[in-house]
Amino acid sequence: MPMPHGRTATFVLIILDMLAVFVAFNLVASARYLVHWPELIVAPLALPVLMQAIALYLIDGYNPRTDMMSVTYTSLHTIALVTVMLFTLLLTYAFIPAGFPLQASRIVIAGAGLMLVPLTLVYRRLFYQRQASRRQQRCFLFLGSPESCVAFKEECRRTGMTQSVLYATHATFAPGLPGGAPVSSPPFGDPARYLEEYAGRLDAIIVRESSQELPPEVAQKLIELHFSGVPTYTLELFHEVYWRKIPLYRLNQTWLFQEGFQIAREPVFERLKRICDLGLAFLGLAIALPLLPFAAAAIWLEDRGPVFFRQPRVGKNREPFAIVKLRTMRPGGGGHAYTQANDARVTRVGHFLRATRLDEVPQLWNVLVGDMSLIGPRAEWVRLVEEYERKIPCYHFRHLVKPGITGWAQVNYPYGASLDDTLRKLEYDLYYIRHFSFVLDASIVLKTIHIMLFGKGR
Repeated sequence: MPMPHGRTATFVLIILDMLAVFVAFNLVASARYLVHWPELIVAPLALPVLMQAIALYLIDGYNPRTDMMSVTYTSLHTIALVTVMLFTLLLTYAFIPAGFPLQASRIVIAGAGLMLVPLTLVYRRLFYQRQASRRQQRCFLFLGSPESCVAFKEECRRTGMTQSVLYATHATFAPGLPGGAPVSSPPFGDPARYLEEYAGRLDAIIVRESSQELPPEVAQKLIELHFSGVPTYTLELFHEVYWRKIPLYRLNQTWLFQEGFQIAREPVFERLKRICDLGLAFLGLAIALPLLPFAAAAIWLEDRGPVFFRQPRVGKNREPFAIVKLRTMRPGGGGHAYTQANDARVTRVGHFLRATRLDEVPQLWNVLVGDMSLIGPRAEWVRLVEEYERKIPCYHFRHLVKPGITGWAQVNYPYGASLDDTLRKLEYDLYYIRHFSFVLDASIVLKTIHIMLFGKGR
């Protein structure tokens, strides 16, 4: 069986990255007259190669579905490689014993690290353009009821999916979504004909879970294609693999009994996460402490109001606690429960604090005392949680873990200002709770740095 296109692309990118590290380090070292052909640096480069591979994996730099032409990816890529450069310098000079070849020059490590940013981006963009051209000639096949086809079309639009999708159904046509949502119906085709006609152009097949059996000829063709290398996903699995979220239609009171949920079920994961929270919270406070007096003075000088903002929030197992932040709104602002774009209640200093996330620094105290974690679902206001639990079935699942200063929903979805936004963010929160790992946490940290640097707070 041939290697799937996605795995081939990942393998090629890994090889190119290894070659890029070799070229960059030896070019800079040659310019510094530290190496001469044929005696080049090889074995010591295992450290930067490994660290670069880990960093790029965390930002989906080996995922052929990542939009490598986007400004967001370019920013994440740059942050990841600059972080690798700094860690390489730290490990080389602070932890590795004297005599390590890379200790000959800090300029070699710094210069090569900076050179790798544009170098690795260039061939990723060429790769992405080639993949995009290939994807235009290929497609997905969605197989489900008419209602689920309409819902999937809307989800593709919402998530910015660019691939073409064929819609097939063998059920009786009944246009529209439950509740009469105004979404136009896609054209429907015969599943057996689509599977035969487009077999060579399908990247994946998505099957909506249903108690209704598929026609025998369709089921047989799905099996043949699946074992020939065309993956078939249930709709729930497609959400998790492609969009990395949990579809809310699958939620019920028995959903928690599936696999996963390590952080909620295994004490060892929770304890390790707590140790990481304590160490990083102390470090964060030490770094931010010199800035806090200036921020506090700016807040007080603008309107002579209190420096800190306290509000009751809901924590793990629905336990309430008081969150502490730097105040960014005028005292007694009242008004809408959500912060709106260009909200008049936000002060001039508050706009800056929100954009840079400095207003959230005092929450590190909440982390230290155990109310919060650094990473987890957003800690919501008690009043809003009461409303959400009345309107959203299984909303309380997000309280299985401690809330976080940042999280998977926060880095994947813009600030929520409505019930619909809360539903969308809940999908990401539940994905995090089910699929928690320290690798996922590291990915969230890199994406949070991107958000802080580009001032995307509200």
